[in-house]
Amino acid sequence: MRLRSILPVLALAACARPGTAPRPRGAPYDVVIGNGRIVDGTGNAWYYGDIGIRGSRIAIITGAGMLAQASTVERVDATGLVVSPGFMDIQGQSTGFLTQGDARIIGKVSQGVTTEILGEGSTPAPLNPHTLRVDPDDDPIRADLNHRFATEHGFDEWLTWMEHRHIGINVGSFVGAGTIRTYGMDMRQGAASAAALDSMRAAVRRAMEDGAFGIGSALIYPPGNFASTAELVELARAMAPYRGIYITHMRSEADLLLPAIDEAIRIGREGGVPVELYHLKAAGRRNWDKASLAVAKIDSARRAGLDIQANMYPYVAGATGLTSCLPPSASADGKLMDNLRDTLARARIRAEQLRNESSPTWEDLCSQATPEGVLISTLRKPENQQYVGKRLSAIAAMMKKDYLDAAMDLILSENGRVETTYFLMDEANVRMQLAQPWIKIGTDAGGPAPESVRGLVHPRSYGTYPRVVGYYVREGVLSLEEAVRKTTSAVATRLMIPDRGLLREGFFADVVLFDPNTLVDKATFEQPLQLSAGVIEVWVNGTPVWKGGQHTGALPGVALRGPGYHKR
Repeated sequence: MRLRSILPVLALAACARPGTAPRPRGAPYDVVIGNGRIVDGTGNAWYYGDIGIRGSRIAIITGAGMLAQASTVERVDATGLVVSPGFMDIQGQSTGFLTQGDARIIGKVSQGVTTEILGEGSTPAPLNPHTLRVDPDDDPIRADLNHRFATEHGFDEWLTWMEHRHIGINVGSFVGAGTIRTYGMDMRQGAASAAALDSMRAAVRRAMEDGAFGIGSALIYPPGNFASTAELVELARAMAPYRGIYITHMRSEADLLLPAIDEAIRIGREGGVPVELYHLKAAGRRNWDKASLAVAKIDSARRAGLDIQANMYPYVAGATGLTSCLPPSASADGKLMDNLRDTLARARIRAEQLRNESSPTWEDLCSQATPEGVLISTLRKPENQQYVGKRLSAIAAMMKKDYLDAAMDLILSENGRVETTYFLMDEANVRMQLAQPWIKIGTDAGGPAPESVRGLVHPRSYGTYPRVVGYYVREGVLSLEEAVRKTTSAVATRLMIPDRGLLREGFFADVVLFDPNTLVDKATFEQPLQLSAGVIEVWVNGTPVWKGGQHTGALPGVALRGPGYHKR
């Protein structure tokens, strides 16, 4: 099958300057943003202009000052400020907040994010008896809402549910490959049977018709890493007619980074779909030299005709569960906690972990970061609060155990994965990757209000976009125009989302107003619960959601769906 190329379906190349005079539009504007430096999302040079918003869309864009006399409900003076499209997070993790929590998503909106795309590895739908048996302690969203989404078109029900409960940003999603795997195989390891594979393919097709943007895999976590390459190829083939994308947290970002890219390339080629790599990185000091090789491999595949791209977050540390230090077999059949309670099972886990250090077959983040580079972020139990904000090496010393026993005991005590930050990457590689033309930006994080957080979180929850569009622009790593493109239209084009990602007449008014001189991320690893500075105002679908350093309380977000969506 000849792979298609994703073309700018939104006519992103059509970037002529506004006309010399505003055209008549009838009714007054709801908002006029005047005299701003317009960075329209195409990557083209900025210019001074006025923007008129009516309802949920951009009604007119003119030269600066040409709407000075226009009738409007509100006039915003943008002198000295930048007006850009709202930032689009291609890897958001706000599923819980958008489905049943604080749907304002303050951590994201305060950065200028107006759209978030979910679906790395798992999603609350589709559901069947296998997925319904997921431990409620591990997935409270699914436990509370499983019956609502346990229909043939549960993925569509989930998207509709989020929109109808009112949300602060726009949201769409890939369907989780781990969820699809559980749908067919429960938590069993091994190759999928023919019947299970048929069930999985059917679930993928329904999810694509329900509006999924493609399949999102997370191949370092069970059950995602139980799936073979051949199985993932079959799932990709099932979504190919719907113009879906295979997006992946690869099987390795460390010792086996280059073979993992090869696997993603194979899935794209044999499945007949474009490929997107989540949070591209070379993890672990001994792998830092592989970053340039990874970029070269992606460029080579692109020259050969495969549509492969990537995204990233602009930090030298990642965050996930402490369970990522344990082999996949520890979680087989859903028996992780049982195995951690059993002396013989723990011995097997230890032996497998030691074998992996000399001959890697799975991604051991503790080994890559070293115990000194593993920061425990959040713990729920009162007796464990003494360990929050400490490195695993220090916790092991406090417990008088080695780091692996300390990690297993914390996971068992918490009865959960334990949120953890891993220091893995090189700043020089971060800068090098940011400059690649096919890179987009994603947070890999949720966006909770700081006051609602217990413990620590990764600073990317509050600082990703100001760090790219502010800090790295001022550092000369990116131009302002290119930074905005990577955070806006590059995502809209990649996912074929119409009428968003650009400042264009007729497009939805997802708009950010910011000061380029003061736009800055304030969140740090030690003190992450700090909102960024420099974002002046944010509109989602023409409605202001952030103004004067505060959320307005408005919840105008809508559900976005992929190109294969079949409205029922």
